Amino acid sequence: MTTPVLALEGVRKEFGGVVAIERIDLELHAGEIVALVGDNGAGKSTLVKIIAGIHPPTSGRIMMDGSPISFPNPRAAQEHGIQVVYQDLALADQQPVYMNMFLGSELVTGPFRRLNRKRMIAETETLVRELDVRIPSAKATIRELSGGQRQGVAIARATHRARKLVLMDEPTAALGVAETMRVEAIIRSLKERALAILLISHSLDQVFRLADRICVLRHGVQIGVKRSSETSSNEIVAMITGLA
Repeated sequence: MTTPVLALEGVRKEFGGVVAIERIDLELHAGEIVALVGDNGAGKSTLVKIIAGIHPPTSGRIMMDGSPISFPNPRAAQEHGIQVVYQDLALADQQPVYMNMFLGSELVTGPFRRLNRKRMIAETETLVRELDVRIPSAKATIRELSGGQRQGVAIARATHRARKLVLMDEPTAALGVAETMRVEAIIRSLKERALAILLISHSLDQVFRLADRICVLRHGVQIGVKRSSETSSNEIVAMITGLA
C-alpha cells in the first residue's frame, strides 16, 4: 500500500469544552476521492478547516507523506500543497479569470516588477483547456460567467496551486443538473492528475458517482469508512441517521 498523502490519526477538536470532533482516523491517497458525509453539525466543515490550517487540532496528529506535520495557519497548509474550494468560491467578480487564477500570487517581470499579464493569460488558458473548463476566454470577467463556469475557475485555481490535496466543500450546491455534470467532470480530471481529493457533499448520488471511499460523521463522531463499491445509499443513510 502506498504512503498516504495525508493521514489523520486520532484527531480531536474542542471549542471551549464543546467537542466538535471526537476522533477521526482517515487516510487520503493520491489519485483518490474520499467523500465526507453527515448531517449539518456533524463536523465536516470543522475537519476541513483543521486540514486547511484554520483550526489546530486539540489532540491527535496529522501526517503528510508519512511524517508528522502541523499547519499553524492556512498559508502553511498551502505551502505544503493543500488547497480549498469553498462554497462562496472567494473569486473577485470585477477581475478577469486570469487575475483570479493568480490572486495573491501574481506573476511579475522586469526591474519595475510589472504584472506579467501575457504569461498569466497563457498559463490560465493552458490549465482551463487541460481541465476542460469551458469559459469564453481567460480575459473574461468573473461576473460575466455562469455559476458552473465560476466553480470551474475556482477549481482550476486550486489545481494550479495544489500539489497534494484539494478540499472541496459542496462544490455543486448552487448549480443546475447540466453545470453539476460539468463540474463533476472537472473533479474527475483532478483525480487523473494524481491529486488526493476530500469532497463534502449532501448529494449521495454525487458521492457514489465520484468517491472511491465514503467517510461518515455523526455529531462529531466518525461512524465508519466504506468503499463506494461495497456499500449502498441505504447503508450510508442509516449510518448518517444512527439507524445502522
